[in-house]
Amino acid sequence: MDRLEGMKVFVQVVEASHFGKAAEALSMPKSTVSRIVKEMEDYLGVRLLQRTTRKLSVTPDGENYAVQCRHILAEIAAIESNFPNKAGKPKGRLKVSIPTSLAHHSILPVISQFIHQYPDIELLLCTSDQNVDLFHDGYDCVIRSGEIEDSTSLVARPLTVSSWVVVAAPTYIKRFGKPKDLDDLTNHYSIGYLSQNTGRAINWHFLDNEENVKIQIREALTVNDTDTYINCGLQGLGLIRIASYLAQPYIDNGTLIRVLEQYQSPVMSLSLVYPQNKHLKPSFLVFADWVKSVLAKE
Repeated sequence: MDRLEGMKVFVQVVEASHFGKAAEALSMPKSTVSRIVKEMEDYLGVRLLQRTTRKLSVTPDGENYAVQCRHILAEIAAIESNFPNKAGKPKGRLKVSIPTSLAHHSILPVISQFIHQYPDIELLLCTSDQNVDLFHDGYDCVIRSGEIEDSTSLVARPLTVSSWVVVAAPTYIKRFGKPKDLDDLTNHYSIGYLSQNTGRAINWHFLDNEENVKIQIREALTVNDTDTYINCGLQGLGLIRIASYLAQPYIDNGTLIRVLEQYQSPVMSLSLVYPQNKHLKPSFLVFADWVKSVLAKE
């Protein structure tokens, strides 16, 4: 049994959640794919997949094995790409997770440039405001804001920095006026943004005379999605606090007005985060350079 081929087949089955779809992607008969997975299970002495007439699911052992297989296959691909006879245009699968608002505002409007420049890269672009698990979910890299907690197994490659700004719609300002200072915020309403870590609305932070001040404002409502958050602000339901690169287009066209400009706020960094790996795939390297160049224009 070719164990390397078995790993490739097993990972494809896991990602497709279907023997037939995996066989089609691998250009193999379905019976061959099923046989290879069965041989892998017999060799390892564990059940990797749970099969029923209606559903194919991955067992806990299968999930752990799939994670390790992805690492091994990625490492092999990266090593081979360094040899002259394997050189050429970057190709292969690249799975990336990007915050929804960043994707809509900065990446998707110009993604065709990357696709046309690197047609041999199979890009899986997933948008989410949730923190995904790079290892378990098989991501090559993710874009995240702030500091990276798991610095022992992950690497953060800086992309850009942004500041937080408070903005409001003209309709809101017509009703409540502009807040004059931080104390005046007691007379105003905000849109709350739910923290996935605490389950509560995130407090706002300002620098007042070089002191970090935490502010909590009455919330008209609370949401857990950035696009919904901005939409509520545009409707004049309350003040919102967003990254400057998101706010600027709305400020430019007059649909949002900046307030409390006299106060600075902590900067927010954006990084491309990926597992520690001595050999990085060419597809990852060109994507990292491309996305950094896109954000540099913001």
